[in-house]
Order: sequence, then C-alpha cells, then structure tokens
Amino acid sequence: MINFSWQVEYQSKNNNARTGILTTPHGKINTPAFIFCATKGALKSLTTNIAIDNNTQIILSNTFHLMLQPGSDLIANHGGLHRFLNWNGPMLTDSGGFQIFSLGYGSVADEIKGSANIKRNKTLLSISEEGSLFKSYVDGSFKLLSPEKSIEIQRNLGADLILVFDECTPFHVDKSYTEMSMRRSHRWATRSLNRFNSQIKYKPCFGSAGEQKLYGIVQGGIYEDLREESIEFNLNKIDKFGIAIGGSLGSSKEEMYKVVNFTAPKLGNKYPIHLLGIGDPRDIWNLVKSGIDTFDCVSPTRLARHGSALIKGKLGKKNIKNKKFANDLSPVDTTCGCSTCKNYSLAYLHHLFKAEELLGLQLVTAHNIYFMNQLMKLIRISIENDSLDKAEKDWFS
Repeated sequence: MINFSWQVEYQSKNNNARTGILTTPHGKINTPAFIFCATKGALKSLTTNIAIDNNTQIILSNTFHLMLQPGSDLIANHGGLHRFLNWNGPMLTDSGGFQIFSLGYGSVADEIKGSANIKRNKTLLSISEEGSLFKSYVDGSFKLLSPEKSIEIQRNLGADLILVFDECTPFHVDKSYTEMSMRRSHRWATRSLNRFNSQIKYKPCFGSAGEQKLYGIVQGGIYEDLREESIEFNLNKIDKFGIAIGGSLGSSKEEMYKVVNFTAPKLGNKYPIHLLGIGDPRDIWNLVKSGIDTFDCVSPTRLARHGSALIKGKLGKKNIKNKKFANDLSPVDTTCGCSTCKNYSLAYLHHLFKAEELLGLQLVTAHNIYFMNQLMKLIRISIENDSLDKAEKDWFS
C-alpha cells in the first residue's frame, strides 16, 4: 500500500497548469485543489460532515493557535486532529510561521491592498535565531515557537502534510532584511527536518495519526535573485515531499502574479506545489497557469460570515445584507447545486443575517465551500481539455 505519492496526470499544452493526484494515508486529492481553513480545529459555523457533503477534499489547521488552545498533547491523546475534528480526509498543518507575519505586520490582504504602514503588534515580542517569542492571547504567558517546537506540535496534531518553520516577511521590509530572514528560514528548515527525522514521542516521520510528509517553503520576497537562492535550497538541500511558496508576494496583484510565475515553474513537476494564503477566485484562475497545485485561504469562509456569497462573474460575490435582497425569492445562484441554493431564497438568507441568526452563517459558508470546490473541479476539467483561458473568460463574463 502506498501511503504517500504525487503524480502529475496532465500537463497543459498552453501554460504551466497541470492536474495531478496527491495521495495521503487519509485519501487522495485531485489537484488543483483548494484547502479550507479549520484554523482552530473547526471550520467556522460548519461540521466536517457538511464540508464533505460540499465536496471538500482537504482541510488545514494552525499550529500556533492549537498550541495555545487546547494544546497539542490533548489532541494527540485523541489520536490526532482527524479524530478530534471527526475528519477522515487528508489534512495539512501550517508551521505557525505565518503568525510571525500576521501578528507583527498584518494580513496578506493588507499587503495586497498596499497597507505598508501597519504597526507591529506587541503580541509578537521578538524574532531570533532560536525562534519567535510571542505573548499568548489566551493567558498572557510568553511562548517561544522554534523549528523544533513547531515540528513537535505538528507531530502531535498528526496531519498528513506538515510544513517547515519559517518567517513570512512583509513586502515593505528592505532587501537586506528579506535576505537575512530567508537564510534564517533555511536554517530553520534544516532544523525542522532534523526534528522531523528524530525519534522522540513517535518514530521518525510519524505523528499521532500515522505517517507524515514534510513541505519546504520558498522565501525571498519580491527579489528574483533571493527567490532563485531559496528555490535552489528547497530543491537540493532539504529532503521534502512538497514545496510551498511563502513570504511576501508583493504589494499588488500584478506583483504577486509576477513572483509566483517566476517561482513556481522553476520547481518542476517532481513535487506538489502549494501557494500559502491565496484564495480569491480571480487569483486562482491566474496562478494555476504558473503550476500551483493547492491553495489555502480563510477568505471563502470569512466572506460568508460577513454575509458575502461567492458567485461567478465580474462582481464575484453578493452581499446578502444588502436591502435589495429583502424580498428576493430567488436563490444566490440558480445554477448552483449546493443545498443552500436548492432550498433557500436570498430573502431568507437576508432575514437570517439581519436577525443575527447563526443559521445564516452556516448556509452561506456551505454555499461558498461548494462554490470553491466546483470552481476547482471546472479548472481541472478545463486544464485537461486545454481550454483554461476560454473557461476563465466565460467564468467572468
């Protein structure tokens, strides 16, 4: 029995887009695929059964948040996240390195919007060779997250796919800091791998739920020479199953596309390539052409909680709270096959949000998850038909 494998199924004739099958001990993932965020061990407002009903292939949880609450030892005692969440499919955990970025500088969305004057949050106390020192938002205690600690926690959490520990730099730091941070992240990656291969609580390369595989992370900000150096490190100097693209992707959509289009094709077909923190449908249409296999982002579920239902077309979403939907008896999308669109009207959803009924969050979140999974399915079909550009044009028409 093969627990892990990666196979490119079809390579586009027109660009670097490809379809593939990523096999894990908990199931197969048809790629390109979207990974939904169960950040604190929950898909906000949804059970995992609803996620499955809406065709979800893989979810992720966050090392930083789960180390603080409830603690990885408790999750390990359950047999890992799969049993803790009642999720039998593939799982990924990020390393906690993104929190160095988000707690200190803001979010990826802030970057793409060009918010360069974000002040550092005092929750992040320091970053050193040893690791990252935080003040816990749960009890105010000081916590050091190091490469070794990150891997130990991820082995306790037991996800199939785990990430090396890194620092995600914001775009507004200079090249010298980006270079220093990237090389420190490379040293952290080596330390992460060493701990992954050690026998402490579990045998090497295993976690609480069985065998695991490790992803490296390409850093280097917007600087092509640094990205080249990080690509070389990840391809030749660290043992890994997959490679993620992280760090600053620039201060605009155009810069982000440039960075990813420069980086992803150089990583080849030997490894699955994951893009960290990107989930806008327009970005996905663009970036699969660079060779990205998996994406993750909180945006589909976060938008739902704020009353936005994802739709095809130039607008991209409907604001359910808008008063024009108060008497609209049609569904969010007449062509959508999700249970929300089959059974509920915009007027009802509008009422739920106005009345602050929690059911509204669940119904729109279920729609957005179904929407993203159908989007990825269409993209896979379009790649294999060599019709990706036409399908994209039709999607936004």
